[in-house]
Formats: sequence, structure tokens, C-alpha cells
Amino acid sequence: MPKGLLIVISGPSGVGKGTVLKEFIEDPALKLSYSISMTTREKRPGEVDGVNYYFVTREEFERARDNGELLEWTEFVGNYYGTPLKGVEELREQGRNVILEIEVEGCRQIREKCPEALTIYIVPPSMEELERRIRGRKTEPEEIVQQRLEKAAKEMQQIAEYKYVVCNDDVSLAADIIRVIIERHMERAK
Repeated sequence: MPKGLLIVISGPSGVGKGTVLKEFIEDPALKLSYSISMTTREKRPGEVDGVNYYFVTREEFERARDNGELLEWTEFVGNYYGTPLKGVEELREQGRNVILEIEVEGCRQIREKCPEALTIYIVPPSMEELERRIRGRKTEPEEIVQQRLEKAAKEMQQIAEYKYVVCNDDVSLAADIIRVIIERHMERAK
């Protein structure tokens, strides 16, 4: 059985990464497993520990980071985010294609460790639409909204680091494009 793909999905906060992923994550033909990230941020309403994220303390996160237990990690607006290495490797050895939904800096760390990783950046149709989506969530204070918009503008200047760029103007179309990209890479890996 061939080792599963490592698939990195990035994009600015509010672009709809999770919404696009929901369109195909359950497709059995793609053999996808979602990598659950670890974070020190507070849970948002409706989020579940071990499903959306592993919610941990700063001390627990720093211990995992210092012990080499993270495939990648970053700090943003005062919180840590990272990918536990053990779970990703176990899934790939089982032939599962593992999706990581991570930031640009995390993708750089992944490419250094796994240059064969399939990298996809999801862009909004415009920065105005991205701002509308972020504000529409009504989950964060204005200061955090501004930080997210500034970070998005900086990240958008780095999309050339990704193998593929997909615009999320239409969720179904963006999902179909990503599905085809994954299928093609699965065929090549056989």
C-alpha cells in the first residue's frame, strides 16, 4: 500500500477553508483524514476538543514543541497553533491522505520536512469579500479583525510558494477543483 499524501490547505482567516473542505472530506474515494491541530486559543461556540482542535495550555504546547512532537507550529494573535506529528505519520502509513489546514509559515516548515507535500492556497474573490466574511462571523473584537486582515494581505503576497491556488468565489466549484487536484496526485503516487 502506498504511503498517503500530505496535503496542505492554507488561506486567510475567513476565506472559507473549512466550508470548502466539508464538500469533499467525506468522499471515500479520496481516502482523506483531517489532521486535527493543537492550539492554545479559547474554544469558539460550537467547537469541540479533539474534533475542531486539541485545546491545550501554553505549557502543554511548548512541551510538545520542545520535544519535537509537532510537524509544524506558529504563533498568531497571542496563541500557538501546531500539527501533532505522530497522528499524521500513523495515518499516512495506513494509506490515508492527510489534510492539514495551516498557515503560510506552517506550510514553509512542512515543505522543509516533506518537499513532496501537495500545497494548495485558497484565495477570496477580493479583499473586500474577505473582510465581509470575517466581520460576518461576529466572533472577534475589532482589533483581532484588523490583525486578521493585515495578516491576510501579507499572506496573499506569498501565494507563489504554493503548488496550486484556488479561488473560493463558489464553494462547490472550489471544492471540485481541489478534489480533482487530489485525485491526480493520488494517480501519480500509485
